[in-house]
Amino acid sequence: MMEAHTAQLDATSSERAMITDRLLDAAGISVDRLPMLPVVFDRMARVMADAMRQKSASPSYVSVSCIENDRIGDVLDEFEANALVAVLYSPEWDARVLVGFDRDFIFTMVDVLFGADGTEPPIDEERSFSNIETRIARTVFEVAAKALEESFKPIAETTLKIERIESRMDFAVVGRRNNPAVVARLLLQAIGRGGEVFVVMPHSTLNPLRQGLSQVLSGEMSTRDKKWTQHFHSEIQRTEVKLQAILEERQLTLADICNLEIGQVIELQATARTPVTLKCNRQPIFTCQLGQLDGSYTLKVEDLIHEEKDLIDDLRSR
Repeated sequence: MMEAHTAQLDATSSERAMITDRLLDAAGISVDRLPMLPVVFDRMARVMADAMRQKSASPSYVSVSCIENDRIGDVLDEFEANALVAVLYSPEWDARVLVGFDRDFIFTMVDVLFGADGTEPPIDEERSFSNIETRIARTVFEVAAKALEESFKPIAETTLKIERIESRMDFAVVGRRNNPAVVARLLLQAIGRGGEVFVVMPHSTLNPLRQGLSQVLSGEMSTRDKKWTQHFHSEIQRTEVKLQAILEERQLTLADICNLEIGQVIELQATARTPVTLKCNRQPIFTCQLGQLDGSYTLKVEDLIHEEKDLIDDLRSR
């Protein structure tokens, strides 16, 4: 009797779970209630950018523009005759998603991968994509598929394979055209140009992943990409800056400046032992001692300027 009662409770719990899932499916997916979704697409953007930097001399930057809900048909109509779309299939999900590149993205990537530096005028004509452009797009589609696959790993293990590439949106079928979907738009910037990547994931595909996407995984919101961090640090270190050595500053009126004449000598209160202020971008950094070596002036760094402390000391002295 107890076993029958337990079985009845299990059945009731199962039915409740099914009813809950159906209600959630009917209500659709709210992007705001899936905090891991922006994390997934941010990671996809980083992985894509890193992969494309390894294929070209010119750096490429990819960023998430927006994540929204839309109808599949509305998105495809927007890019009709203006994009290539890859249909990706996931055997683990038994579902399909779309990744598309608009015309500007494809033309920009062709130029970047062939070594252009942005000095040539961009292609501005309405025509069908050539075989070379389609083949290059397929290569980049594989990069995007791997990036999306890697981005979903913390949520669910999956593999994404390219089934086909379509230039006509009528054939890019992943569900009924009026079915709702989550649409992520990513922007590419390279050689002074840009383009758009769009990812279309039907709600029916994301519904099984809803629980994982609604829970923020520990450390995921602040995850750093080591390769990008190293690249960023390297580029920062190579940045050229201009230093100014200020021996003395004087205030003059506009009338004094107007009365200056060629050959006139302006006397300074500074001496050879007066500390020199070293500035970068008008920001005081160090105090230095003026010197001379082999007929040239030199500066010996003596102390770091703590501007806040100096300001407090100056106010107290007043």
